[in-house]
Amino acid sequence: MTDRSAAPGAASSAEASAAGGPVGRARNAAHEAADLTRRMVCGGVAGMIAKTATNPLDRIRMLSQTGEHGGGSGGGGRRGGGQHSALALYRSILRNEGVMGLWAGNGANLLRVFPAKAVVFSTNDLYRNATRAGTGRAPSDPLPVHLSFLAGGMAGVTASAATYPLDLARGRITGKLAGPSGRKHYRGIVGTVATTVREEGFRALYKGITPTLLGALPYEGLKFGTVGMLEAALPPPGEEEDEGLGPPPGVLRKVLFGGCGGIVAGLMTYPNDTVRRLLQLQGSRGTTAVYGGYWDCVRRVYGAHGIGRFYAGVGVNLIRMAPNTAIQFGSYELLKRLSDRIPAGAGRG
Repeated sequence: MTDRSAAPGAASSAEASAAGGPVGRARNAAHEAADLTRRMVCGGVAGMIAKTATNPLDRIRMLSQTGEHGGGSGGGGRRGGGQHSALALYRSILRNEGVMGLWAGNGANLLRVFPAKAVVFSTNDLYRNATRAGTGRAPSDPLPVHLSFLAGGMAGVTASAATYPLDLARGRITGKLAGPSGRKHYRGIVGTVATTVREEGFRALYKGITPTLLGALPYEGLKFGTVGMLEAALPPPGEEEDEGLGPPPGVLRKVLFGGCGGIVAGLMTYPNDTVRRLLQLQGSRGTTAVYGGYWDCVRRVYGAHGIGRFYAGVGVNLIRMAPNTAIQFGSYELLKRLSDRIPAGAGRG
């Protein structure tokens, strides 16, 4: 007679063996890949929502940085050293390009933002998990501020290196005004990349990448580090309720903390971003300024216009950054929670 009492133990042993075998490892790898893809899609969509909502402010900020005010031929860092007000730039955009000019470059923005934010949010999660594992912390433990900074900074460098040519194309589209005829030299992200390669060579697609990578580490590090610090300093009072109308409390916390992180990061790294935009525009149609590199650009702009030139448009940028990063973090958290509710087997069969 067969001993049935041994069956449950045998079954559990078989399951454990299968979980540790090739089939189990393949299942785990598939699950991790699916989770990474989910996080990337959530991050990309969150970035697109935020960028579209704040593109008019971003356009004004870019024109303040590049010195394009509609008063003559372009030149990185000339024309009054960026002293035109946000309202004057707003009127200049409407006069030269109409209302849709406020969203000039948004298509390029979205093509750039989706992969960039997909990479930055998903890799930030990966780096945070790897840091927890490497320091013996539980998956739910908050990270110290310096480790949150490191994970965010590494995510920023990874995303910037992967998507830089798209960032340069976006900078050229949004950083220059249309000519008197209303025609723009750089039109569309594919056209801008093609025009840049044809007129300046393939290496031109990486003009300004040094300050971009130098800026990505502190920018994303400060942004994610500030959010991590606020989450650790202000933990939720109790169990969060996800039911009912409106977004859950955890999403609202991400919105608030994300806005604070954007303000801190935007203010601290703005001078580097101005140099980056000026380097991206050099050699483009209508821009006469040519720099011998990062420090040559810093030296010449400072000598001609003083320290204030590096902060041209910083007020508009801070007004833009608060809602932009708030929407990013809030949307990412909300989309993750919504996607968590989708059954694992949905869409199969």
